[in-house]
Amino acid sequence: MGSWSWDRAGELLPLMMEGLRILLLVTVIASAVALILGLIVAIVNRSAPKAVTVPLFGVMEFIRNTPVLVQAIFVWALLISMLGTSASPMWTGAIVLGVHYASYTAEAYRAGIDGIPKGQWEAITALSLPKPRAWWAVLLPQALRKSTPALGNYVIALFKEVPILSAIGVAEMVTQVEGYAGANYGGSLEGFTMAGLIFLVISYPIALLMRKLENRLAN
Repeated sequence: MGSWSWDRAGELLPLMMEGLRILLLVTVIASAVALILGLIVAIVNRSAPKAVTVPLFGVMEFIRNTPVLVQAIFVWALLISMLGTSASPMWTGAIVLGVHYASYTAEAYRAGIDGIPKGQWEAITALSLPKPRAWWAVLLPQALRKSTPALGNYVIALFKEVPILSAIGVAEMVTQVEGYAGANYGGSLEGFTMAGLIFLVISYPIALLMRKLENRLAN
């Protein structure tokens, strides 16, 4: 990998900042998909008939137990064969990553829903509350409070997995380092060191906040 070069580090930094912008954008899109889809799956699993929940359970298990890299490559190859060059690697990767993590966030929501006291469910039945109102006004506020720390941890994990999408051409930060190193026969040491520090600077404070939030909600 050679010795450290500040000149190379300076050349890499603008490329890495552009890659960081894409990385954060993918993280936001994928997190939104994971949080919203996971909530929908959790609610459906709790309230829909078995004809719906059993196949849905199988799909979620398949997604959760197969590598996200394989999923991304498969979906990307499928879209390329259907749409050609108009397919967007960034949007494809973000949605695949979001759907993959939805299989985890759904379990976090499920744990939050299962943690709601039995008396709350009985009160809803006794008051004959419509299902939409019961979920929106009574159940979800309590479930989200219990699920928030786990959801935050999944968002952090998702953020750190975005570089996997370099396999389908998403030009995030690590991809930029690899491209520079390949074109200039050097820069891996500087690039990957700076990338690791950037990941640490972003994810560690968020992890601390999630830990404090978890402790606060537990009290």
